[in-house]
Order: sequence, then C-alpha cells, then structure tokens
Amino acid sequence: MTSPESGLGDLPSSESRPGDMSLSDADESIITVTVGATVPTGFEHTAAEEVKEKIGVDARISKDRGRIYFPITTDKLFQVHLLRSVDNLFVVVDVFDHYQFKSSKEETLADLQQLASKLPWTNALKVWELNRSFKKKKSQRKGGNSAKVKSNSDLIDTTVSGCEQPEQAELPVEEEGQKGSTSDVEMSTLESEEAAPEAKVLKFRVTCSRAGDKHSFSSNEAARDFGGAVQEFFQWKADMTKFDVEVLLNIHNEEVVVGIALTEESLHRRNISHFGPTTLRSTLCYGMLRLCKPQTSDIILDPMCGTGAIPLEGAIEFSTSFYIAGDNNDMAVNRTVNNVCHIQKRMAEKSSHSGLPIDTVQWDLCNLPMRSSSVDIIVTDMPFGKRMGSRKKNWDLYPACLREMARVCRPGSGKAALLTQDKKCFAKAVSRMGGLWRKLLTVWVNVGGLHAGVYLLQRTSGVFGQTPEDVYESRQSGQTQEEKKSEAKVS
Repeated sequence: MTSPESGLGDLPSSESRPGDMSLSDADESIITVTVGATVPTGFEHTAAEEVKEKIGVDARISKDRGRIYFPITTDKLFQVHLLRSVDNLFVVVDVFDHYQFKSSKEETLADLQQLASKLPWTNALKVWELNRSFKKKKSQRKGGNSAKVKSNSDLIDTTVSGCEQPEQAELPVEEEGQKGSTSDVEMSTLESEEAAPEAKVLKFRVTCSRAGDKHSFSSNEAARDFGGAVQEFFQWKADMTKFDVEVLLNIHNEEVVVGIALTEESLHRRNISHFGPTTLRSTLCYGMLRLCKPQTSDIILDPMCGTGAIPLEGAIEFSTSFYIAGDNNDMAVNRTVNNVCHIQKRMAEKSSHSGLPIDTVQWDLCNLPMRSSSVDIIVTDMPFGKRMGSRKKNWDLYPACLREMARVCRPGSGKAALLTQDKKCFAKAVSRMGGLWRKLLTVWVNVGGLHAGVYLLQRTSGVFGQTPEDVYESRQSGQTQEEKKSEAKVS
C-alpha cells in the first residue's frame, strides 16, 4: 500500500498517457492486479469463500462493509465475471489505508486534484481494455450494446456523514435512471467545445462514494475536483451517461481506494426479467443458499417465492438439487413462471440444455400440500411487514409458517435460511418453536436500506406433533373449535 506522501509507482509520461494512445497496443504480457468487488453486506466471508473456491486466491475483506479485494492475473480475468456473490467489480488503481486529509476543504480538494496525476494508472487501464474486449464479444452475441443504466443501489453511493451505504430494493430496469446520481458529476464546464478529433477520445465519469463523519467535503465536491484533474491528465471527455470509463473514488473514513469499474450494471440483476414489489438481489439469494450448503439430490423449498429469485439462483448454481417454488399470490406465481421461462430461453440460445430443476406451485403457506419430513432445505424471504403484509399479521403468520416448515422439513438434518426485518416477531416465534427449530447463526444484512437478518435454523430431531409446542398449539386450536361450536349452538 502506498501513502499520500510516498511515491505512487511508475507514472505514465506525457508521451505515453493512456488517453493519448491505443490501449490495444499495450504490452500483452500477463500482469497481476487487485480486483475489488462489492457484495451484499454481511456476506463478505461468503464471497471470500467463493473467490477461494473458484479462483484459488485469498480475498481480503475491507474495513468498509460490503467490499472484498483479491489478486488476479490478466489471463484469468474472465473468471471474476463468473462469481455469483458479487454485485459490482472494479480494478484497483491504488489504495491508501491512512490518507491524511487536510483540515480545510480547499486544501483537501487540492490534494485530490494533485493525486490524479500521480496514480499508477497503466496496469489498471490495461485490465479495463481487456475487460472491455470481453464485453464487446458479449454485446455482439446479444446484438448490440445499449447505453449503461445504473441500478438504484449504485446511484445511492453518496452518504450522509457517518453513515454506511444503504442498499436499495430491487426495481424493474424501466424504473431506474429516474433519479440522478448525486456523486456522478459531469464536468460540463470543462468539456471541450471543439470539433471531434480524428482519434476517438474516451468518455468518462467519476463516481465517488463516501462514508465517515470527519470529512470537510461532500461526495459531489470530491468527484467534481478529482474528475476535473483526471480529465486534464488524460484529455478525456466527461459524459455522465454514455461513458467508456467509470473512475471510482471510494472514501471510507481514512481509507481511500481509486479504481476503474469492470461492470456496467450490477451482476445481481442476472436472473430476473419480471420484477415484483420485493424482488431479492440474486447475489443475496446466492449467499442464503450457500449458508445451507446444498447437496446432490436435496429437495429445496421456497414457500414464499415472490418472483422466484431464490429457487432460480439455486437451480442455476446448485443444479444437482431440486427446487420447489410456491406462493399464495397468483401474480407472484405467474412472475416466477415467466422468470423461469426467460432463463430457459436464454439457456437455449446459448445452445446449452434448457431444463431447470425447478417447479412452481400456488398454495397456502400454512397448509402445504407436501408430505411430512420430505424437504431438506427451506430458503425464503419472509414478509417484513413493510411493503408486503403487516407487522400485526406477522405475529400470527410467523409461528404458523415456522410450524408448517418444521412439519415438511427432515428432522435432525433439515435446515432453513429465513430472511426478515421483523426481528422481534421472528425471535418470539422461534422461541416458541424451541422443540422444532434451533438457531445456528444470524447474518445481518442491508436490504433496501432496512437492517434485516438472515437466520440459519437447524431442524431438531423432535418428531412433529409430539413436542410440548405442538401439544400447546393443538390445545389452543381445539379450544377455538369448541368455542365456535358452542357459539353456533347458542345462536
């Protein structure tokens, strides 16, 4: 790691600045760079495990929640796009663990301007060019490349002082782009009004994300001044929407990371074409599934599937298991079916097998049409009581659905990964199910700006119908039925 006072590596000379030459003419030799990835908060260790498993390198978890860093050689660069747990990827230009910010805003911004011309851009730009060639091939297969649209989770990168970045709930692509990113600053006053030069000039923008309460500047100001210096150094053209290069300036307290984006939009959007009001990010779905460690021939159930994000992610990544997706809402079931068909069509276009180990059913959550002890794993997103359902209804729903899940789940070996933001209600419901479920761990995550938990439960060996909880519940239901009969007789 370098420091602001130390030398910042080999600098491109004025004759060899990447903005003035064709990057394709750069040295083809294999180089090692550091790649950064944004991941769902709380699942950093899961992402690090996947990197170790698929790429074979150790990942470093950032002090800033929701980010990991790992080394990779350019001959293996394509592998980073195969990771299922990461949202966005970027190649690191330089990292400053303890950047010394000046006390005044003017001095700090002046330092950031000087920093742009001192950074070791060369290797990062070589990687960006190589990555761009991958995207060109992909866009040719798709029949053209569309303009980049940033997801809401990326547009919210600026933070209020002292707060971490809140992730945003998933929305349809058509709804994106309605809000401008406050941290993406187009230096329009600096743009050249001259006619287009003979050689194509790259277009760029700077995106700044900041967290910390000791900064004298805003994300807008940092992006504006740093971006102006980048433009002056490379002679690139600033463009907020139709840019070629996105330079990232990530500031977390004293840590400063400068990078170049490798993804045009978040990878969490990979599976869903028909969105619902509470569609989960595919990367979060992957983390929940991985917690349960699916095995070959496992039966995996999502009894409140919504748009089918969880079973779809599982059917693609853990394809040796079988997935059952269900919901009581006919619109949700239709969305799931449409999303499954979309993935099958996409697989068929790639000349691969188009079958998916998944089935979809409409049912009553508290009366599942399944045999007892027939399911190995349950993974679902429970209603938070915000956009779907209500907190009041959750007090009745949570205990009822936990009991029904316990009935269909295999005693002793079954697991459940359940996501909810209604922590108090869920904790009470689990405590009442002490003879059927045992809590193994809780992963705290950020879902659409809400602090939620993924609860990993283990099905106990207790036989359903014979635990004290069952006797208590059955007695309650029996008393209710008798009361109803007596009331009917009186009337």
